[in-house]
Amino acid sequence: MLRDIAQNTTPGSVPASMAEPQANTEDAWINVIQKMDQVYADLVQSQTQIETKNAMLEEAQAFIDSVLSAMTDVLIVSDAQGCIQRVNKALETMTGQSNHRLAGRMLSDLFERTSFDPIEKFRKTVSLKQHLADCEVVLKCDGGPGAPLAMNCTPRYDHKGRLVGIVLVGRPVGELRRAYRELDEAHKRLTQTQQQLVISEKMAALGRLVAGVAHELNNPISFVFGNMHALKRYGAAITRYLEACERYVHVPELEELRTKLRIDHVLRDIAPLVEGTLEGAERVSDIVQDLRRFSSNQEEPVEPFDVGRLVRTAADWVVKAERIKPTIEFDIPAQLEIVGRRGIIHQIIVNLVQNAIDVLAPKSGGKICISVKECDQMLVIDVADNGTGISDEHSDKIFEPFFTTKPIGQGTGLGLYVSYAMALKQGGNLTVTNNADGGATFTLTVPVNERTHK
Repeated sequence: MLRDIAQNTTPGSVPASMAEPQANTEDAWINVIQKMDQVYADLVQSQTQIETKNAMLEEAQAFIDSVLSAMTDVLIVSDAQGCIQRVNKALETMTGQSNHRLAGRMLSDLFERTSFDPIEKFRKTVSLKQHLADCEVVLKCDGGPGAPLAMNCTPRYDHKGRLVGIVLVGRPVGELRRAYRELDEAHKRLTQTQQQLVISEKMAALGRLVAGVAHELNNPISFVFGNMHALKRYGAAITRYLEACERYVHVPELEELRTKLRIDHVLRDIAPLVEGTLEGAERVSDIVQDLRRFSSNQEEPVEPFDVGRLVRTAADWVVKAERIKPTIEFDIPAQLEIVGRRGIIHQIIVNLVQNAIDVLAPKSGGKICISVKECDQMLVIDVADNGTGISDEHSDKIFEPFFTTKPIGQGTGLGLYVSYAMALKQGGNLTVTNNADGGATFTLTVPVNERTHK
């Protein structure tokens, strides 16, 4: 048959019966090739997308791994039955076991049973779709005692909201306790600082009040001075006149009246009374000036003054305001004058004596010894007490601001700090040592002539 077809067909011609099937075959092949091209393009695009997704997944996995490794808290992930699926580096470090060894084991293998079964508590919490916070458990550790943890337990759900597992996050109890302790200490310091600021503001207001009162007292004091000096002159004149009358006039009635009115007694007392009043007025004037210097924020001028009188006045200020008064002994030269800022030294002595009295408050038989001397052009003032002394842990903090061993609300912790700063500003120093027989001695040194130390 093929031979017949060949014989009836001229070269270069296509049989009519074969022309149409050949055209259909070519179209089919073209369609197949086009489909293959489309499929290949889709495969290439899918491959590109898969590679992109894989890269994103690898990045996400690397990110999750880095986060889990960086966590200091313990992380455990298990299924709903308590089979461990994943742990982080912190748990591996604490237990001494790797994630590969722990994966597939039960949660009960990780925790010790104490007063309760932690696994049952975790499962019950998860089954009720609740959260458990700060449950104290004990983690088993290889070759060592268990590690107490404060564990948080939360349920884990899949994308359809079905419960699929448990997530446990824990932190060593010691760290939590230390954090709570530090927080509590910080809160106490903040409360103490607030109280100290309130006290400081009250002291500032008191200083302004004292300055105003001292200013107002100056006028009546000046009246007293003027009147007493006039009375002194008048008393001298009257005494002289009466003595003259006694020499030249002898009238019995006047003699009788003189005896009845005790004129001789008045003449003997008038001079001491005036002198005593003047001395009291001068003392009041000195106190007012000291109050003004104590409360003033202005720079005090350098002037000569008697150290002994200043020290005694400062100590009397403090002692007379106390309910229980300790014994005070003075070892002060009869006359020792220096050139400096008397108000600053007065304030330092007040602070040192007050500090000694506070130390001696709970003790009977308290005694304060204050000595003053000059040594190598420096004034040396020692304020010693027979109290408890200063402990080693407090010796390097005694002059720090806001440091005090008194209960909260009973001390600002600024007295010694301010005194130390003022002593340094005057070119001197303030130090403290413990006494051999108990108590402590604060030593203030300042130049005897501040002008030469500038």
